[in-house]
Amino acid sequence: MTTVFANSHADGRAGHEQVVFCQDAQSGLRAIIAIYSTALGPALGGTRFYPYPDEGAALADVLNLSKAMTYKNALAGLDHGGGKAVIIGDPDQVKSEALLRAYGRFVESLNGRYITACDIGTYSEDMDVVARESAHVTGRTVPNGGAGDSSVLTALGVYAGMRAAAEHVWGTPSLAGRTVGIEGVGKVGHRLVDHLLGDGARVVAFDTSHNAIERVRAEHPEVTVVPGRAELLASELDVYSPCALGGAIDDEAVDVLHAKIICGGANNQLAHAGVEKTLADHGIVYAPDYLVNAGGVIQVADELAGFSFDRAKARAEQIFQTTRRILVAADEEGVPPAVAADRLAERRIAEVGRLRGIYLGR
Repeated sequence: MTTVFANSHADGRAGHEQVVFCQDAQSGLRAIIAIYSTALGPALGGTRFYPYPDEGAALADVLNLSKAMTYKNALAGLDHGGGKAVIIGDPDQVKSEALLRAYGRFVESLNGRYITACDIGTYSEDMDVVARESAHVTGRTVPNGGAGDSSVLTALGVYAGMRAAAEHVWGTPSLAGRTVGIEGVGKVGHRLVDHLLGDGARVVAFDTSHNAIERVRAEHPEVTVVPGRAELLASELDVYSPCALGGAIDDEAVDVLHAKIICGGANNQLAHAGVEKTLADHGIVYAPDYLVNAGGVIQVADELAGFSFDRAKARAEQIFQTTRRILVAADEEGVPPAVAADRLAERRIAEVGRLRGIYLGR
C-alpha cells in the first residue's frame, strides 16, 4: 500500500488529504482510495469497480469523485467528509471473494477515516464480503443489517431535484406532459422512469446495455427507446437526465440540446470547467449532480445509525427544498447553479468543520 498525503483546509477547496494506492497481486486487486476532506467527519463514498484503460484514468476519476462526495455530503447535511475508491478491472472477469476481502483490509487499515459503500460495479452483496475484513462498510444487504439497494433513494432524490427545477422554469413542480430523456436506465435510471411515468411525463431512453433497455421495455412499453446517444440529445426534450457515467455534458451536447433543464443521477456530469456558464448562456437550468443524486449516500449514511427507511426517505425528499434554494440563490447572485451549490457546500464545510477544533476535554 502506498499513501500520498496532501494539505487540506476547512473550506474544502484545497487538495486531497490522502490518496492510497492498494495492490494485492495474488487476488488481482488494484485499487485507489481518495480522501478529499474529513472536515465534517469520516469520509464517506462508494467503491467503483470499472475496467479503466490505465491507472492514470482511474486516478483522475477517483480524485474527481471524492471531491464531489465532499460537496454532496455537505449539501445533504451529513456529518461526513468526502472520499471515494476505485477498483481497476472488469468486475465480471476479476471480482472474487479474495479480491474483495483484500480490498476490505486496505479500507480497515485507514482506521475509520474512510467508510465505503456501493457504486458502479459493486453491490450490497459485495459490501457484505468487504465487511468481513472491515468495520467501516455501509450499503450492506438487509439480512446483514444494511439498507439494501441505495439506488432507491438516489432515484427519489433526482426526481425531487427535477421537480424543483421544473417549478423554477415552468412554475409547477409537476413533470406531467413534459418529455424527459434519460441516458442510462440501469440502477438509478430505471427507477427514475417509474417516478416520471407516475407523474405523467413522457420518457425517451437510451442505454448502451441491451439488458437494461429490454428491462425497461418489458416493464414500460410506453417508453420510447432511441438507438444512440446522438438521437437522444437531438430529441425534442424538456428535460435531459444523464444517469450513466460522468462527462456527459460537454460543449457538443449543449449545442444540440433542446432541453430547458438538465437533472440526472450521474456523477461529475460537467465535462470540463466552464460548461456551467455555457449552459447558463443557453438558458438551460442545470441542477447540480452532487446535489440531486445525494439520496443514495443519505440512505447508506443512515444505516450507520441503525437504518430507518422512513427517516432516510424524509431526508432525501429535502433535496427538493435544497434545489429550490440553490436555484433562487443562483438567480439572485447572477451565477450558474453549480457555483451557487459550491458556495453553499463550502460555507457549511467551513462553518461546521471548524467546530472540530473546539477542545472537548476528553
